[in-house]
Amino acid sequence: MKKNLTYGIYIYEQVAELDFVGPQQVFAASNQLCGAGRVVTVGRNTEPLRGIGGLRMIPDYSFEDAPDLDVLLLPGTGEVEKYALSSGEALAWVQDQFDKVEYMTAVCTGGLILQKAGLLKGRRATTHWQLMDYLAEDPEVTELPEMRYVRDGKVVTSQGVSAGIDMALWLVGQIHDPDHARMVRKILQYDPAPPYTAEV
Repeated sequence: MKKNLTYGIYIYEQVAELDFVGPQQVFAASNQLCGAGRVVTVGRNTEPLRGIGGLRMIPDYSFEDAPDLDVLLLPGTGEVEKYALSSGEALAWVQDQFDKVEYMTAVCTGGLILQKAGLLKGRRATTHWQLMDYLAEDPEVTELPEMRYVRDGKVVTSQGVSAGIDMALWLVGQIHDPDHARMVRKILQYDPAPPYTAEV
């Protein structure tokens, strides 16, 4: 794959900020190492949005004027039906992008956008553990609840937040090479050691 990559991130009202900010940093660091490429956000339009944690943001592009993308990332949200799955325009745009990108990726309940768009049929996938039942309802999707991220063809789905960072690191390792991904991880000092996980 070429080195000068454009990563696109779909953002929408009440999107979960960490679902995409973590991968965004991975993609940006990868591009920095390559000396080329960019990361852009795309919304239904370019009006200001507010994330689920209160962060205000403005998409770089709308569906109509978005540049050609090599990778598209779909982050999740809390009220999935209301904010992520109710826009027919967004689902149509995602379907259209599927045939154009090299990789279609999703973090957390962003995977349910892929499912609603009909892009998980016959595929293996994962999502946030609290909403795994949504995938299980579709007999044409093989859900893998124990996997942090799952690749099936050009589609890569992941569980929530930190799993999205893992997925993004894996992806830049596939696009470039594992040593590149290791350097990105080192630059970001991504070495999870969460407190309160051990029994005391």
